[in-house]
Amino acid sequence: MQSDNKFLSDLAKLGQSAAGTLHGVKSELEGQVKGRLESTLANMDLVRREEYEVVREMATAAREENKNILARLEKIEKEITKIKKKKK
Repeated sequence: MQSDNKFLSDLAKLGQSAAGTLHGVKSELEGQVKGRLESTLANMDLVRREEYEVVREMATAAREENKNILARLEKIEKEITKIKKKKK
């Protein structure tokens, strides 16, 4: 009877040890995969989300400025046309 308890106790210890080892292997593997993925992405010359958002805001501002400049240019062209008509 006591040998059965020892066997079960040893079996439980073995299971706990295996679970701890597997957890360590999992953590190490995740770290290696993450490092490899970050390295690969860095080599692909991709932009980060923050950089993309900054450039997107700059482009939006530039489009708005171009729109305003175009409106001013059209106004100036109309004025020039009026002046030319008056001279004739």
